[in-house]
Amino acid sequence: MKQKVTLIPGDGIGPEVTEAAKICVEALGVGIEWEVALAGAPALKRYNCLLPKETLDSIRRNKVALKGPITTPVGKGFRSINVTLRQELDLFACVRPARSIEGTKARYSDVDIIVVRENSEDLYAGVEFKDKEASTEELIAKINAMSQKKVREGSAISIKPISEFASKRVIRYAFELAKSQGRKKVSCVHKANIMKYTDGLFLRTFKEIASSYPEIEAWDIIVDNLSMQLALNPKQFDILVLPNLYGDIISDLCAGLVGGLGVAAGANIGDNLALFEPVHGSAPKYTGKNKVNPTATILSGALMLKHMGQVKKAKILEEAVAKVIRQGKDVTYDLKPTRDDPTAVGTKEMAQAIAKKIKELL
Repeated sequence: MKQKVTLIPGDGIGPEVTEAAKICVEALGVGIEWEVALAGAPALKRYNCLLPKETLDSIRRNKVALKGPITTPVGKGFRSINVTLRQELDLFACVRPARSIEGTKARYSDVDIIVVRENSEDLYAGVEFKDKEASTEELIAKINAMSQKKVREGSAISIKPISEFASKRVIRYAFELAKSQGRKKVSCVHKANIMKYTDGLFLRTFKEIASSYPEIEAWDIIVDNLSMQLALNPKQFDILVLPNLYGDIISDLCAGLVGGLGVAAGANIGDNLALFEPVHGSAPKYTGKNKVNPTATILSGALMLKHMGQVKKAKILEEAVAKVIRQGKDVTYDLKPTRDDPTAVGTKEMAQAIAKKIKELL
């Protein structure tokens, strides 16, 4: 019996890279029935809503979703659809592996890091107050009356909530992930030297939970030092667990260590639901050009298969991707020695090359 999976093509390059992932997943012969659901520009056109109820209902019903990137207008009052999905579905852990693949133009050849990012709180909670509005000025006055530290009049305000509840579940998830994968170290990333109550709570919770996993080495590191250490010697890190904003930034940094966002896969995990997506954005200028690298979405499909219990098939998919990139023939422009290399293939053609390699490996 086929398992239903919600497929959200997204917008921009989303439909192209999700179609590429479909080609590769279907080449494995796994029993998946795709249920297409809309978000972003196509949903706005059909439902007059960027994230319709029908899409959320589909994910809740099927429990698993594969999603392409979606455009969020910058600074125009629209909440990120990606953030909204994570919050609406309580997908509390964002998991982003960064593993070296031979054939990319990465500076390092032996990186193997997993970033586990808390998804529901921190500055991405969306508790914001616009500058110069009466309610914001009232809030500033109350803060200034209660705190020795003063907020300037005319400021915009964002609230950074970090709770023990959310910290516990994402940190415990990171340790359980380390345990299940035989990893040796989990590092807590924070800025508790400055934000003593919010990041301090996250760090304190980490230390409490780490005591239950004596077989796993527990580190903590300040986020700015981590950034330098990742650039100098990324091999010293294994699993990183971070609050939301740091996790977003550091996961992109780690993607840069292994070849860029074009090869960066992602998973958003909840108690009963999971959504898989590439880390990169929708790149609207490349829409419909059959040009962009589909690897990140294809590898997100591999993460999805592992979640579904199809571990052997997922490893075949990862091996096929690695072989195609290593051979360097049927790859997109960004994986060629120069970006204007005339031998570069398109998004679909790279997916077809990976699918052919899958058939050889099965």
